[in-house]
Amino acid sequence: MFYDFAKRTIDIVGSLVGMSILCLIFPVIAIAIKRSSPGPVFADVPKRSGKDGKSFKMYKFRSMIKDAHLLLQSDPKFKKLYEEYKKNSYKLSHDPRVTPLGHFIRKTSIDELPQFINVLKGEMSLVGPRAYYPDELINQQKAFPETKKYVKTLLTAKPGLTGPWQVSGRSDISFEKRVKLDADYAKKRSILYDLKIIILTVPALLSQKGAV
Repeated sequence: MFYDFAKRTIDIVGSLVGMSILCLIFPVIAIAIKRSSPGPVFADVPKRSGKDGKSFKMYKFRSMIKDAHLLLQSDPKFKKLYEEYKKNSYKLSHDPRVTPLGHFIRKTSIDELPQFINVLKGEMSLVGPRAYYPDELINQQKAFPETKKYVKTLLTAKPGLTGPWQVSGRSDISFEKRVKLDADYAKKRSILYDLKIIILTVPALLSQKGAV
């Protein structure tokens, strides 16, 4: 199929270009992260749901304290925060776990750059639905049963570095709206649509709208 071939070709070329840039700035970012707070350079987060629900490890620069995800679920002092996290579509506007440097690299989406590795490996695409946590999909579908049809559709596509959710408000949109946008993308995806989203991503990143 032409679309699949063309999309994969663009993904490979795009990820190679992205990784070339990443290689140049990686030492600076790695040193800055290590000096900012104790812990690894890459975030230690649970696997995400990819195409057809297959789980994969997403690469991201660490923007939070060490073991941030584990602490959110197990540390009593984060109990209220965890409840807020689940209630707010698995997003937090003011997260105390984010490091001082983390605020900057999240706002600028620098933390997402290592995902070019995922794209090159074929686990992700440059453009696609959001990469959701498996438990996020399970819990949110229980809370919002009407979203099940959208989740089923969006999982037919590879998750993307960017997508309709990123150019439509990023973290500001609800789970219901987010999965509907992703499902709509999965149904009408095309190379021209991908290119449009890539172009729209630039002003979205510059405006930092919805970034947390």
